[in-house]
Amino acid sequence: MATELPGFVELSLQAALVAAAALTLLVSYRVIQGPTVPDRVVGLDTIGTNVVAIAALWAMLSTQSFFVTVSLVLAIIGFISTITVARYVTEGDIIE
Repeated sequence: MATELPGFVELSLQAALVAAAALTLLVSYRVIQGPTVPDRVVGLDTIGTNVVAIAALWAMLSTQSFFVTVSLVLAIIGFISTITVARYVTEGDIIE
């Protein structure tokens, strides 16, 4: 089922992978040095989103559907963790 991607598509996907990885590294600075807890939470959410994007881009590049499943699971875990941390930061408790 492996199909060959056109050259410009493969180059675009590789450029997007590099950009997503670089942005993840830049956002990690905000997570480490963030002046407030919400800044760090937003940074962690951004890192999670970038990891999902990297997994999806890798799935397209390698034509392996397994990484699509990985990206979907990571997106679900990221969404639940973001809601949980946001609720803890705003209300001080997760479950009432």
